[in-house]
Amino acid sequence: MTLAPSEANTSQVKLLVLTPEYADLLWLGALLSGDAEMKADLTWCPDLVDCDDLIRNTSFDVIVWDCVFHGGSESAFLQYLTASGGEKPILALSAEPCGERAAELCRMGASDYLCRQTLDAWSLCRAVRCLWYRQQLSESAHGHLGRDVASGFINRDLFFDRLQNALIRAKSASQRLALLHINLDDFRSFNESFGYRQSDQLMLKLAERMRSELRRADSLMRIGGDEFAIIIEKVDDGPDLAHVIRKVVAALGEPVNIDSQSVVVSASLGVATYPEAGDSPENLLRRANRAMFEAKRDPGTSYRYYDRELHITAGHQLRLEADLRNALRGNELEVYYQPRIDLATEEVRGVECLLRWNHPQRGLVGPDEFIPVAERSGLIVPIGYWVIEQACKRLKEADGLGYPGLVFAVNLSFRQFHDRKMTETIFRIIFNANIDTSLLELELTESAMMHDPEYAQRCLRELNQLGISFALDDFGTGFSSLSNLQHLPISLVKIDKSFVQELGHSADAEHIIRAIISLAHSLQISVVAEGVETEGQLEFLRQQHCDEIQGYYYARPMPWERLVEFLNNQGKAACL
Repeated sequence: MTLAPSEANTSQVKLLVLTPEYADLLWLGALLSGDAEMKADLTWCPDLVDCDDLIRNTSFDVIVWDCVFHGGSESAFLQYLTASGGEKPILALSAEPCGERAAELCRMGASDYLCRQTLDAWSLCRAVRCLWYRQQLSESAHGHLGRDVASGFINRDLFFDRLQNALIRAKSASQRLALLHINLDDFRSFNESFGYRQSDQLMLKLAERMRSELRRADSLMRIGGDEFAIIIEKVDDGPDLAHVIRKVVAALGEPVNIDSQSVVVSASLGVATYPEAGDSPENLLRRANRAMFEAKRDPGTSYRYYDRELHITAGHQLRLEADLRNALRGNELEVYYQPRIDLATEEVRGVECLLRWNHPQRGLVGPDEFIPVAERSGLIVPIGYWVIEQACKRLKEADGLGYPGLVFAVNLSFRQFHDRKMTETIFRIIFNANIDTSLLELELTESAMMHDPEYAQRCLRELNQLGISFALDDFGTGFSSLSNLQHLPISLVKIDKSFVQELGHSADAEHIIRAIISLAHSLQISVVAEGVETEGQLEFLRQQHCDEIQGYYYARPMPWERLVEFLNNQGKAACL
C-alpha cells in the first residue's frame, strides 16, 4: 500500500516502511506530511512474505524499519537489509531509549536510530531528510565519475571513505570484499605523444567501459593520474571474482578512439581481498598496489593476487581460460570416441564424440576441469562447433573405411542456444562436409532447453528437417523429461549412469530404469544406458530390452586411430 501527499512542488522522497501495524504507517505518514521541503511517498510492507520482492523490485530512497519486524533474529534481518537494499540508508525505530541501542544498531548496519517514545514530526523529518541528502550526495559522487575522470579530478579521501564503509558492511555481513588497483602501463609516453587533454579523454572512456561492466553497488574511482581503484562487494568465491576480473580485463583490452585514432592500452591489475589481505583501507590498498607491481612483470594486460588462496582459485580459472583460448587455435583439443553397442547384435551402432585437451605442460586435462570453464566463459560455443566439424569429418572417413551406418553423437551445450545463428552455423558445417545427416546425432540436456524454450524448440525442428536426430542426455535426472519427450523431436534417450551404477545395490534404480525403457519404447524412442561396467548391469539391461549400451564394459573413450582398430577387430571377431 502506498501513501503520498498531494503537494507536487516539493522534492519527493520514497520510503519503504517495514512495520506490521497499519496504524504505524498512518502515524509516520502524518508526521512526515507537515514537511514543506519534502514530499514523502510511503510504501507499506506489513509482512516478511512480501519483503524480499518489494526490496528487489521497488524504487525507494530510504528504508524505515520497525525493529519488531524480523524473522526471529533482529541482527540477521538487519544484515539482510544492508546486503539486499542496494546501499539504501536504513532508519531503525524501536521503543527503547537511544544510548547503547542506537550504537548497537548502527554497528550492525543501520544508518540512524529513533526512539518511538520521543518521536515527533521534527525529529522524523530531520532524520529522513539527512539520510536522503546523504544518499543523494553519494549517488551524485558516483554518477559524476565521468566528469571527475575527464577533468582529472582525484579525491583519495572520498575513495578511502567508500572503502571504509564497504569494509564495515562486509564485516557485519561476514562477506568477502575485493579491491582492484589498476595502473595503465607506460602512461607517460601516451601523455607525451597525445597531450594531457587526450589522456583525460582516454581515462574517461576506459572508466565508462569498466563502469558498464560492474554492478551499481561496486565503486570505481580514479585515485591517481594513471590509476583506478574498484571496490567489489559481496564476493562469494574465486570463480565469482574471476568473472568480474575477466570483464574488466576485456573492457581495458578493446581499442579506444582518441581524436580519430585507434589506441590500444595495456594495464596491470593488483587484487587484494578482505579478510585475507587485511581489514583496513590502508592495508588493502597497499597490498593491492604490491600485487599490481608484481603484475607489471608480465607483458600486456595482466593481474596478480596478493592473497595466495584466491590466487589459486580465481587466478587458476582465468589462466585455464586463457590456455583454453590458445588450445582452440593451437590444435591442442582432440576428440575421443566411445562406442555404443547394439545389445541385439553386439555390434557398434554408433560413437559418442567426447572432447579432450592435450595441454602442452599439464598433459591430458580432464573434461570435468575445463568444460565448466568453457561454459562460464562462452568458449564452449566455438568449441562446440569445432567438435561438430570433427564429427562430420570422421563420419565421412568412417563411410570410406567401410562403416557407412555409424552414428556420430555430439553433445550440445546449453550455451549453444544463446547463439542466435546456431541453426545457420550447423547447417553450413554439414553442408560443407557433405555427409548423410541421418548419421549425425546431437545430444542435449534439459538445461539446454530452459534458457529460451521456444527458440530452442524452433532450432531443433529446423535441424530435424535437415535429417539430424536428437538424443536427450542424462534422462531421469531432470524435472520436465516427460513433457520434453512429447514436444521435442527426440529419437533416443540416454539413461544416466548414476542409475546404471546402482544396479544390484538399489531396488529404486531398477524400478526407474524399467520405467524409462517402458516409457521410451511406448513412444517409439530408443534407449541407451550409459556407464555400463559389469556383467550384472549388462544382463539386467538386456532383460529389460534396452537398445544400446555405452561404458567401460565394452570400451573406454579412445582416439580416432584406436577406434578404427577397435572397429576392425570387432569386424574380424564377427567373421569368426
